[in-house]
This record gives sequence, structure tokens and C-alpha cells, in this order.
Amino acid sequence: MKGRFTRLMSNSAIMRILIVGRLLGPFAVLALVLFAILLLSLGMNFGGFDGEWPLPLLLACAAIGVLAILVGSSRLHSQLLKPLAELEHAVADVCEGEPWSNLPLGDVGVLGPVTRDLDSLSGELIDLYEDMDNRVARQTRQLSQQTASLKILYEVAARINRLDEAEALLMRLLPIVKRMLQGRSATVQLKSTSGQMRLLGSIDLAGRLQSEKDQLPIQLCRCGRALSSGDILCSRDAAGCMARERQIMFGDEDLQLVTLPLDYHGDTLGMFRIYVPRPLMEGREDLLELGTTVGQHLGIAIAKQRSDEEARRLSIMDERTALANELHDSLAQTLASLRYQVRMLEETLEKESLVEGRARSETRRIRNGLDEAHTELRELLNSFRAPLDQRGLRPALEKLANRFRQETGVSIFFQCNCRQVNLGASEEMQMLRIVQESLANVRKHAHAQTVRILLTCSVDGEYLLLVEDDGVGFVDTKPVGNPGEHIGLSIMDERAKRLGGSLRIESEPGEGTRVELTYQPDATQRAVLT
Repeated sequence: MKGRFTRLMSNSAIMRILIVGRLLGPFAVLALVLFAILLLSLGMNFGGFDGEWPLPLLLACAAIGVLAILVGSSRLHSQLLKPLAELEHAVADVCEGEPWSNLPLGDVGVLGPVTRDLDSLSGELIDLYEDMDNRVARQTRQLSQQTASLKILYEVAARINRLDEAEALLMRLLPIVKRMLQGRSATVQLKSTSGQMRLLGSIDLAGRLQSEKDQLPIQLCRCGRALSSGDILCSRDAAGCMARERQIMFGDEDLQLVTLPLDYHGDTLGMFRIYVPRPLMEGREDLLELGTTVGQHLGIAIAKQRSDEEARRLSIMDERTALANELHDSLAQTLASLRYQVRMLEETLEKESLVEGRARSETRRIRNGLDEAHTELRELLNSFRAPLDQRGLRPALEKLANRFRQETGVSIFFQCNCRQVNLGASEEMQMLRIVQESLANVRKHAHAQTVRILLTCSVDGEYLLLVEDDGVGFVDTKPVGNPGEHIGLSIMDERAKRLGGSLRIESEPGEGTRVELTYQPDATQRAVLT
């Protein structure tokens, strides 16, 4: 049954080819001519025809047969043989790797259905090849992105392992994070110990890296003037900003803000903000995961650095507390005993009416000296035991000024013009001790009515610490006399040199005294101090 169906299908296909190729007519005429010639030949052989007319009839049939053969051959060549050769040539080109060329349906003759099927198959193969190429390109791109991500992670880990400060570390990593996300611009912010988020630096649209000290002063831009005055300012364009920056500020590019937090145990210690073209972020969850991983590593590094800084601070305070305890148990007890003995001696001398007044005055002078030494020692013990405020230098100076006001009744003013004080524990301690010694000198010698403490920061990161009073002043910074009375000036100068800054003391009789410390933080000097 299956064989008969196959034969029927083959016969119908042959008939369709003959009809489509217009070969059925010539073949039918040729068959009729051959049949006629056969009949005429049989009639002539058996004497069925009389006369000579069968011969011309045979010749006519032969001519018609030849014509049918010529027409059939021409149509066979144009409708079957030539399209078959072209089809074979096209298939050979495809086998050699050439793209399939669609043959015109009018030139393929009876092979039109086959050509259409081959065209469809070729289209599917081309789509398959293109899809395969796209998949290979996508896989290659993903592999290259993963390689770049691993390289970035390695670079981040290498920089984290270096002993850089948090600010320097984040500024070095800002271009790397921007390049990782293919951003147009980026900013980095760090949370201070007081809980305020501070802008460390940025990369503008031109790719320029700007640190905090390179930021524009607030009065130079329209946004800054609005922030300063508090008024609403309206502008139809950004011509001024574009003229200053020499670039178009607001283009048609569709940007997306990507924020990478620097988290540590749920606490955000800082963040990167990258402005990325939106099409680049479509389907790039791997980049976001990579950014999150980088943020977590940086959060751990910042937390570790702050923990180490706090440990150094506590270590310094422990050492100072131990030293204070030793002084209290040794020198303080000795001074207290001497004070008691001198007081007993003074009472004994007062009972003896024959003792000269000079001996009494000398005894009184010794007692006053011991009282002053005991007071200074108590102050030193208090300063040793009083830890530096964990919030930094500014709160510690405020506390010191309030304490001086309460103990002396002298008007004292503290002014800080720094948005953020970024100093190490040892640096803050040295500066605080210089202020303490200056206030101690004011208390003992200045007889001042007003004292001012000023802390300022310049745009290049230099600190200026000023302590001035309106007291009696003095002639020379190192007056002649008992060296012990002026050892505090030498101690302040030594502290300034150890800090890496410069100390200048100005004073005129009746014009007060001015103590000025200038200090430029340096990573090398900080390493020596800590």
C-alpha cells in the first residue's frame, strides 16, 4: 500500500513537472507523430495504402516530430537542465562557505518549489548562524566582562591592603569604579565620625578628577549663590556654567544614577555615585552585584581603619592614664608631704617671736612655690586623665574653653571655620596640648580679660590654630629668669616640631600675646606620629 502511494506521488510529481515546464505538449505531439508513422509504416508493409500519398504524409509526420523534438529539447534545457545547473552551482557555493544567493523564481523553471524550499532552508540556516554568532559574541563579552570584573576586584583588594587612609583610598578607587560601570561622571562621599556625609571628590564630564580642595567656592556658581542667600533663583539656560566649563551641561543623553553604598554591618560609611547611560545598565545585574561586593570590601576596610585609629587613641590614653597614676602615687604624694611639712615649719616659726621676718618671708615663698607646683601637678594629672573627645578636636577645644571659663571667669571665645577636621588621634592630641599650655600661661601670667581660640582650614588642607589674649604680654619669647618658669614655651615649640608644623609666638608689653600654629597634614608625618 505504501509502495503504491509512493508511485502515485511520483507520477503526479512527474506530471506536474511536465505541465509546469511546458513539456507535455511537445512530448504528446512527438508521441502522436511516432504513432502515426508506425501506422503508416504498417499500412505500407501490408499493402493497405494505394498510390504515393503515404510518402509525403510520412515526411510531414517526420518534420512535425523533428519540430516537437526541437521544441521539447529547448524547453527541457530552459526549464530543467539550466535551472538544475544553477541550483547545483548555488549549492556548491554554500558548501564552500559562501552565502546563499536567492535565485529568481522566473529562471528556475520546474525547480521553483525546490528553490523556494532551499531558500527557506537557507534563511533558517542564516538565522541559526547569526543566532550562534550572537551567542558566541555574548558569551565572549560576558567572559571579557567577568575577566575585567576579576581584574577590578584584584586591584581593589590590592589597594585595600596598602596602608592608605580612607580618603586617599576612595579617591584612588573612584576612577576604577567609574571605568567599571562605564560612567560619564562620578562622585565619592565619606561619612565622618560625627555622622555627616562629606564629599571627597568627583570626576566631571571631561574626565577630570577633582578632590575636595579643588571644588568651586560656593559664591562662584549660581547654585552656590542660591544656597548662600536662601532665595529662589530662576534661569532659562546654563550659559554661564557652559562658558565656564567649556562644555554642554544638559544634553539629550539618558543617564541613570547608580549608587554603590559602602556598608559595614548595616552602617553606611560612604558611597559612590556614578552617572551611567541607561542603555548600558540594561540587563547588567552582574555589574550591580560587582559594585555591591566592592562596596562591602571598602566598608570593611574603612571600618577596620577607624577601629585601628580608635585603638591607637585608646592606647595613647591608657599610657597617659598610667603615667598620671604613677605621678599621683610618687611625685604628688611627695609634694603633699612637703606642703604639710612647710606649713608645720611656718606655724612653728610664727610661734617663735625671735625669728626674723626674712626667715618667715622665705618660708612663705617656699610654701607658695610648693602650692603652685602642687596645683600645676594636679592640672597635669587632670589633663592626662581627661581623654580626648571621641568626636574629634573641635568638641575637645570647646570643652577646654568652657572649663577655662568656669575656672577663671575670663571671657573666652572659640571659633572654628573648618567644615571637617580630618586629623589623626596623635595630631589632635598635640594640637590640644599646645592650646592647654597656652591657656595655662594666660592663667598664670597674662592677667587677661578676653581670650580667643581660632581654628581655620585653608583650601589646600592647611590648618591654622590661634590662641590670643589681651593681657600684659612680655618683651621676649624667652625672657631671662628662672628657666623652669618658661619651660612651657619650649614644650609647645617641641610639640609643634614633632607635629611637623611651625609655631610662632608674638607679644608686646601691654598688647597681649598671640600663639599661632600652622600645620599641613602629611601622610608620612602621620605615620611617624602614630
